[in-house]
Amino acid sequence: MYEWDFSILWNYQWLFLEGLGITIAFTAATVLGGLAVGMTAAFCLLSPFRILRATALAFIEVFRCTPVLVQLIWCYYALPMISGIEMTPVTASVLALSCYGGSFYAEIIRGGIVSIDRGQSEAAAALGMTPALAMRRIILPQALRRMLPALMNQSILQFKNTSLVSVLAVPDLVYQGQIAAHDSFRPLETYTAVAVSYFMILFPLTLLVRHLERRLGKSE
Repeated sequence: MYEWDFSILWNYQWLFLEGLGITIAFTAATVLGGLAVGMTAAFCLLSPFRILRATALAFIEVFRCTPVLVQLIWCYYALPMISGIEMTPVTASVLALSCYGGSFYAEIIRGGIVSIDRGQSEAAAALGMTPALAMRRIILPQALRRMLPALMNQSILQFKNTSLVSVLAVPDLVYQGQIAAHDSFRPLETYTAVAVSYFMILFPLTLLVRHLERRLGKSE
């Protein structure tokens, strides 16, 4: 029978902490990048110009309908050959995950905006507000309340998706776990510790999202 021994992992504590820090930094970068991409795509979807709507829709469908792992590999290996621009593993990972997340953020943002009663835009126009000013001061603040739980859920998925950057040798938590497992010959303990680390971060966040959903549901 296998004898578990987690004490060996103490020798790799700084390796795990470094990997966790990189994972959190990647999550922050890809969430911010994804929100920027998603906001841009959402406004393009709502644009009166057909070319912008078609371009945004094509972008969203491409990234939503292909595996994120394939996107990571494609951005690192294929994109530099097409564009002539060298990509580091970090750059390729942030780009791929931001675009992937942005394709989902775009639909969340678009849905939140169109859920606001059209009469609010008409009332703002009657007060002399431009469409941009009405969007910033009236529509978006209300839409954000409805979008927040979905945006947080997608951000949690972004955190989990960062585990895939290890295939490009980015030293995140999973990659550092692989190093510790190979060095210690204790893969069961190592990957269990990695899984527990993800759970300890993500479980409180999922509880927070549920609390927000209940609170926002009561306030409407």
